[in-house]
Amino acid sequence: MSKIEEVKAKVEAGKSKLVPVLVQEALDEGSAPAEILQAMVDSMGVVGDKFSSGEIFVPEMLIAAKAMSKGVEVLKPLMAGDGSASLGTCVIGTVAGDLHDIGKNLVSMMIESAGFDMVDLGVDVPADTFVQAVKDNANVKLVACSGLLTTTMPALKEAVQTIKTAYPDLKVIVGGAPVTPEYATEVGADGYAPDAGSAAVKAKELVTA
Repeated sequence: MSKIEEVKAKVEAGKSKLVPVLVQEALDEGSAPAEILQAMVDSMGVVGDKFSSGEIFVPEMLIAAKAMSKGVEVLKPLMAGDGSASLGTCVIGTVAGDLHDIGKNLVSMMIESAGFDMVDLGVDVPADTFVQAVKDNANVKLVACSGLLTTTMPALKEAVQTIKTAYPDLKVIVGGAPVTPEYATEVGADGYAPDAGSAAVKAKELVTA
């Protein structure tokens, strides 16, 4: 089993103490940081699929994400200097009236691992706060709005439309249990993601398109 395969397996298993060690060993053996990162993103993809199919649940997914973030910490200083410029800044938050942050944190971690600088506004974020954050931070290319309650769907709509009114060209991605691709289109979002893994893929797609 190659070191990279080991990294993948340990991320899937959520071994956050072992992952950084293995990442370092893979680097010492000459693996490229980008290759190791891709392997971790792939294993989070597997974890995401298992979650989607009900094979594992939120705790296992969070444990895997934590293991990955520990691996990413080892790679970050190396990635910064290899010319793989950041894809830009992504502002993320859970919309007004909604206090769910587990899913959002996971999505934030995954989008960050795809190459974005993250600005996390937390939960219960009013529409105007998203706009203010775009104003206050440099190079914002994407806003991710999360809503996990059917009762906060109107707040999600308001957030998207407020952002789009202020910044018509800015990409907005939405997600959360009650959100559907149809609803995302209806409220004017550029993208929808059913889970954290696909959010990262979608985020990259939207800003590199």
